[in-house]
Amino acid sequence: MAGSEDLWARWGDWGKHDARGMKGGEALILELNRIVHSSGIVSPVTSRRGLAARLRYLDSPAGREALAEQGVTPRSLRSWTRGKATPSPASRERIDAAYWWRRRENLIRSGWLVRHLDNEGRGSRMEIYPVDQSHVDSKYSRPLSDRSITVRYIWPDLVQAWADRDEAMVDEIWDDVITDLDSDYAAYAYVSSVGIGA
Repeated sequence: MAGSEDLWARWGDWGKHDARGMKGGEALILELNRIVHSSGIVSPVTSRRGLAARLRYLDSPAGREALAEQGVTPRSLRSWTRGKATPSPASRERIDAAYWWRRRENLIRSGWLVRHLDNEGRGSRMEIYPVDQSHVDSKYSRPLSDRSITVRYIWPDLVQAWADRDEAMVDEIWDDVITDLDSDYAAYAYVSSVGIGA
C-alpha cells in the first residue's frame, strides 16, 4: 500500500482552492480525545463538585505526581484538600489537566478503551466527514459525501499509537481504514472530522 505522503499526493494540493480540513489521523486523535473526555467527570473544574471529584480522583501517588508535573505543590494540595484555601483559576486549570492526563492513562492501562472500541470483535461504526468545500469554487470542487463504515481490528494498534503519541503510525492506520472505502479512498486522506459510534 502507498505510504501517507503518496496518498496525500494523489489528491494533489487539496487546500489550494480553499478546501478546509485536517489529516485523517489528526481527526482520529481528536475523536479518541473526545471519547475519553465523554467518559470522565461531567461537572466542570470551576464548580465545587467538579473540583472535589478531581481532587479525589488524583488522591494517589500517581495522581499527586501528575499534579506536581502541572506545577502544583504539596503544600497547595494540602491546603485545598483540607478546605483551608481555594484554588485560583490558574490552579484549577492545572488540576483539570492533571485529572485528564491520569484519566487517559488509566483508560489505556486498564484496556477499557480498546475493549470499548473493539466491542467484542464487532468493531465500531465510524462516520467520515470529507473536507469542507463550502469555500471552494464549484469548478474545483469534488463530489464527496459523508461515509459510514464499521471498523474492526485496528483498535489495539490505534490506541497504542495514540498513547505513544506516534502520529506517523496513526496516519498509517488511517490509510488502512480508508482503503476499505472504494477507488476514491484517497479523497478521504484529509477530512473535516471523524465520529466513532462508541
